[in-house]
Amino acid sequence: MPTEDLLIDWIALLHRCGTTDDPEPYGRELLRRWSEPWRRYHTTEHLRAILRHVDDLAGHAADPDAVRLAAWFHDAVHRPDRTENEERSAALAVRALTAAGLPADRVAEVERLVLLTATHAPAPGDHNGEVLCDADLAVLGGTPEAYAAYTAAVREEYGFVPEPDFRTGRAAVLHRILALPALYRTPAAHHRLTAAARTNLTAELQRLGESDENGES
Repeated sequence: MPTEDLLIDWIALLHRCGTTDDPEPYGRELLRRWSEPWRRYHTTEHLRAILRHVDDLAGHAADPDAVRLAAWFHDAVHRPDRTENEERSAALAVRALTAAGLPADRVAEVERLVLLTATHAPAPGDHNGEVLCDADLAVLGGTPEAYAAYTAAVREEYGFVPEPDFRTGRAAVLHRILALPALYRTPAAHHRLTAAARTNLTAELQRLGESDENGES
């Protein structure tokens, strides 16, 4: 799918944030990363969806552009066969945004937000973190058809993992998400997505031969 719209948005974002360098080359490098051939879910379409959800929830954020920057970097390093993807993505953000001349405090905030996507557990009152995490988890609250497409893409991305191991690991991820104090923290996402997300997650656990032992949030 064409990505020039994303590149245009990236360039505008970096200029709003006060870059002292040409943002286009690094925008193209980020899009190259998001387009790596082994990606099936963590693709430019995922990036586009996250940015769209951030725009929808931007009024809740203390620094919407910091959240947008974090969205660009949060899965910029994604190797399904490796761990520490969030840490590597955060380090990439620090290097790139520092080289672009952005203020150190904003760079630090982007780094913090990217690392937060490892747990999706922002502290109470962390409005930037709430927006990013809700945007990243919004896919869970989609229609049953959209959720099925999401789970199929995730399975394909982890196609090298044997089925029993994948089922065990996937169930652990779903239980961790369902154990969060709330699936969504922003009022808009909470009211719009929680019920559908719980239905989708519970149905997937049942397909995996598991059950949700956690109460509703």
